[in-house]
Formats: sequence, structure tokens, C-alpha cells
Amino acid sequence: MSYFEPEDLKKFGKITELQPEMGKKFFDWYGEVFKEGALTVREKNLIALAVAHAVQCPYCMDAYTSASLSSGADEEMMMEAVHVAAAIKGGATLVNAVPMMNTIKSKLM
Repeated sequence: MSYFEPEDLKKFGKITELQPEMGKKFFDWYGEVFKEGALTVREKNLIALAVAHAVQCPYCMDAYTSASLSSGADEEMMMEAVHVAAAIKGGATLVNAVPMMNTIKSKLM
């Protein structure tokens, strides 16, 4: 048995069992977020797919791979979205080297 069980994704709605009021509020909000608005559903699904990879959630990766395909995204769009997430995550790691460099300079100068 692995920690990630694909069939557990189908049980996501059951998170309301232990806290019905907050669970309902979450799912109401979640549903509103993914409705067509200034961004298309396809764009929102691609963003979700990229974020899923950045936060390393296998359940989200699974769900938003399917959602992206269903909303009209193709493989190239999906991989490009993942590359954008990887670039941002890599850049966020590297930009935090600036304070380190400032400390090094202050200690060695």
C-alpha cells in the first residue's frame, strides 16, 4: 500500500463528515472559484495543474490533469504550465539567495 491511493480522490467530498459547516463553506467557495469568470475554466484548470505540481499534491495532479484535458487543454499547454510552475519555484528558491549573499558580504567585508 502506498500513501497515495488514487481511489482516495473520490472520497474528497467526505471531508465534510468531521466538520460539516466548514466543509460546506469550503466546497461552496471552491465551486465558485472554478466557475467561468475573467479566466476561462481551461485557464483555471491549467493554473490548478501548475500549482498542484508546485505544491506536489498527487491528488491535485490527478484531478487537474483530467480537468485540464476535459476543458480543452492539450498536452503541450499542460506541460508548459508545469514548466511555468517549475520556473517560479526555482526562481523563488534562487531569489532567497540574495539575503544570504548580503550576509556573506557583511561578514566578509
